[in-house]
Amino acid sequence: MKHLIASIIVFAALPVLGCSPGQSSTPETTPTSETPSNPNVDTFPTEISSDLSERFTRLALDCVQQEFPNKISRTTDTAEEIGRPRDLFPVFYGCFDWHSAVHGHWLLVRQLRVGPQTAAWREEAIAKLNANITPENVAGELANFRRAARGSWERPYGWAWVLQLTAELREYDDPDAKRWLAALEPLEADIVQATKDWLPKLAYPIRLGTHNQTSFAFTLMLDWADVAGDQAFGDLIRKRALAFHENDENCPLSYEPSGEDFLSPCLMTADLMRRVIPDTTEYARWLHLNMPEIPTDGSAEWLPPAIVKDASDGKLVHLDGVNSSRAWNLYNIARALPDNDPRRASLIAAAEIHRDEGVAAVSDEHYSGSHWLASFATYLMTDRGWND
Repeated sequence: MKHLIASIIVFAALPVLGCSPGQSSTPETTPTSETPSNPNVDTFPTEISSDLSERFTRLALDCVQQEFPNKISRTTDTAEEIGRPRDLFPVFYGCFDWHSAVHGHWLLVRQLRVGPQTAAWREEAIAKLNANITPENVAGELANFRRAARGSWERPYGWAWVLQLTAELREYDDPDAKRWLAALEPLEADIVQATKDWLPKLAYPIRLGTHNQTSFAFTLMLDWADVAGDQAFGDLIRKRALAFHENDENCPLSYEPSGEDFLSPCLMTADLMRRVIPDTTEYARWLHLNMPEIPTDGSAEWLPPAIVKDASDGKLVHLDGVNSSRAWNLYNIARALPDNDPRRASLIAAAEIHRDEGVAAVSDEHYSGSHWLASFATYLMTDRGWND
């Protein structure tokens, strides 16, 4: 981190220019009489309510075994490789597309582990997971991954969600979870090796606001590395994150969101970097260099939520997801800063507005959103992005 430290020293000696009202001219760490009091830990999402748990889980239960409509987006070498989803993907054939089926299964495991333990939906969730996650079905998934035309299919988004699913199973002390994990471990191992092969060849970060983004995938993959105890994999992710983002400055947050984003390139990178810059003071300096526009007045208006004008449109509805993902980014960034950092209040104020918008958008009205938005809302409202 030599460049970062050197930048901090030089930055501290420079005059501050061009700051607008409400912006932090320097990343102050000492509150003043004008600094709003920082919210306490109770502000952050913790235990999910029974009604939200029921609402989110029902959507996943309704789609993990719903084969159609389905988007099969993979390269094939022969006509014989084109088939119906359930034959191609014996575990993850539902929820419209493969990666959504993966995180639909993750949602069910997550809710079983941290949701209400007496909920009526638990028996149905266990039955569907038992039916889908079997050694025979996983063998079919593995055959799909090992075919000659695999290429970059589902890289990195779908790969990262598989690792998030198995990380959740590793943390779930339950006989069913142990059986599901054992079935999925061959697929997990294949994806870990494929990622290890890919990352040294990736010359640049992927800064999109959709599936290919590397920052989001890296956060889920780091969860897996820590839970699975794969230090080499975790070190590789951290090394690439630093190489890609240690020297980032002035991320153009004002350009976000793009019209089909469900991830924020700037905020997701900041959420990733708080995981690889563990020193809070050093992280506070990095954040100021990267997003100097974060205000210190406790306001939320500096980052308005995204607007969806047609929730039936599968691409436009992505913006409902960006509100949820921004919310957990903002919460996590705030908590990674020193307790007396004056930006925390504005980060949390914006997070709460985005949280409310993101959760409100989760409904069964349109399958374009119902097949996946509950996973993002569950990730947010069970505080999965922080630490368990």
